[in-house]
Amino acid sequence: MSTWIAVLVVCATTLGVGALGLRLSRTTSDFYVASRMVSPRWNASAIGGEYISGASFLGVAGLIFATGSDMLWYSIGYTAGYVVLLTLVAAPLRRSGAYTLPDFAEIRLRSAAVRRATAVLVVGIGWLYLLPQFLGAGLALRTATGAPGWVGTAIAVLVVVANVTAGGMRSVTFVQAFQYWLKLTAIALPVVLLLFVWHSDGAISPADVAGEAWVSPFGGDGDDHPVYRTYSLLLALLFGTMGLPHVLVRLYTNPDGPAARRTVLTVIALLGTFYLFPPLYAALGRIYAGDLLTSANSNDAMMLLLPGRMLGDPWGDLAAALLTAGAFAAFLSTSSGLTVSVAGVLSQDLLRGRWRASVSGFRVGAALAVLVPATLSLLGVRTGLADTVTLAFAVAASTFCPLLVLGIWWRGLTQAGALAGLVTGGLLASAAVLLTVSGAVAGGWPAALLGQPAAWTVPTAFAVMVGVSLLTRTTRIAGVNTIMVRLHAPESLELDRGES
Repeated sequence: MSTWIAVLVVCATTLGVGALGLRLSRTTSDFYVASRMVSPRWNASAIGGEYISGASFLGVAGLIFATGSDMLWYSIGYTAGYVVLLTLVAAPLRRSGAYTLPDFAEIRLRSAAVRRATAVLVVGIGWLYLLPQFLGAGLALRTATGAPGWVGTAIAVLVVVANVTAGGMRSVTFVQAFQYWLKLTAIALPVVLLLFVWHSDGAISPADVAGEAWVSPFGGDGDDHPVYRTYSLLLALLFGTMGLPHVLVRLYTNPDGPAARRTVLTVIALLGTFYLFPPLYAALGRIYAGDLLTSANSNDAMMLLLPGRMLGDPWGDLAAALLTAGAFAAFLSTSSGLTVSVAGVLSQDLLRGRWRASVSGFRVGAALAVLVPATLSLLGVRTGLADTVTLAFAVAASTFCPLLVLGIWWRGLTQAGALAGLVTGGLLASAAVLLTVSGAVAGGWPAALLGQPAAWTVPTAFAVMVGVSLLTRTTRIAGVNTIMVRLHAPESLELDRGES
């Protein structure tokens, strides 16, 4: 009963905080980018709220629990990706004046074809990232209460659609900022009690239970070719972060470029604090719940079951309820951010007539944004939470990372080069995702290369983008010098919109 109360309180609070944003949402700009008036501290909390997904809250601990120290790179990569974003993308992207990634592509390259390709990729990555959120919501509620998995998925879908369609980006900003602190509290408080019990039991080392291989780098009982998988994973996380649509759309809500940089710097501190906790749950899980090492879903549910193993009632039940509330907040906040980013692209690029680039179109786009992943989750698609999210990072790193880095820092990028790189990176990474999720490859190097494709798909996309641009250098758009100055000059300068 306490778990149901906790989940209902999270959902009711989410809708209540979102209603506050609804009172302030009046214009199209409010719905798309909160009128570009979100302060760095508020925006950083909101980014932390949407970025800490179900894969972070449950999946990272589950992977470390199952595989060992090699999976600590997930926590590091999820945070360090913002260092790359801060260095290469944050301020110039905000100065572009775009609402969405397709907007940036059109501003930089003036190509309808590149814009359409970017729009399709935003929707695809958004759906791939939304799927584990809805799956996780069903898993969390089923683990904690025994309810059918579709119940948790349905609740998450309804709350997200209601919140996003009511107030757009402004409502979502309020909700996600609140939910970051809720998630930090939900993951930090129970582990204090669990560590007290662990210390009272003699502070058993996980190595004594799981073996030295579990705590040794590249020594776990995981997949083949761990060195390759680790470096490819890091590449996906470092460069995929800058290509996630729901992360990038947040930078457009800052007032200016310096505010975008301050936002990203604060995010690094917030995420670094949160990711201290999943490894603790993983280590305690190895000591007290090693029998759960049966499947990906059991691994993902380990955090929710651990308090019941270590604490007696009522503390075990209360701690599990708090963790379930935090996990559900993770699913809601990340799903809301993804829905906003996908809805913005759908309404501007794929809807027509009176729906295009309007508040009504945004609301229709939000409903369409959740339709495909919600349907797949309700049809019984099952996969590890963190694994699926990592594949979304790989697709983002193989497509939007080359587009953003070259588009912002190299004036030689052409329309043909950008389109060729997006198509090549998108097709290669997507094919790897489909083959991995379908289980078509059993093991060995093929499974390693497809399971963690970023190490070869990202360089290939960069090479194709650069190579085709050099071959088509005579087609470089007019006015590119002015665009580059616009991206890199301080906002205080008044720029001539003509060619310099």
